[in-house]
Amino acid sequence: MEAVAYSNFRKSLKDYFKQVNDNSEPLIVTNKNPEDNVVVMSKEDYDAIMETLTVNSNDYLMQKLARGDEQFKAGGFKQHELIDDND
Repeated sequence: MEAVAYSNFRKSLKDYFKQVNDNSEPLIVTNKNPEDNVVVMSKEDYDAIMETLTVNSNDYLMQKLARGDEQFKAGGFKQHELIDDND
């Protein structure tokens, strides 16, 4: 993960936003006081992390995922060809 000083971040804000969004790589923005450092990430990546946290904190969903994983490992699935909407 790349780090940039706040003053440099501010000077090139648009470029850093583009970099973060294009690369899906968070960026650490540093300050003189380390407690004021922040991480900048794309909204898409943030949403994905939040969804993962939500699923992981939901016992019902985690149990469903575990059952599906067990079924997959036991061969309890069928493979199908993808449907082409253009046909």
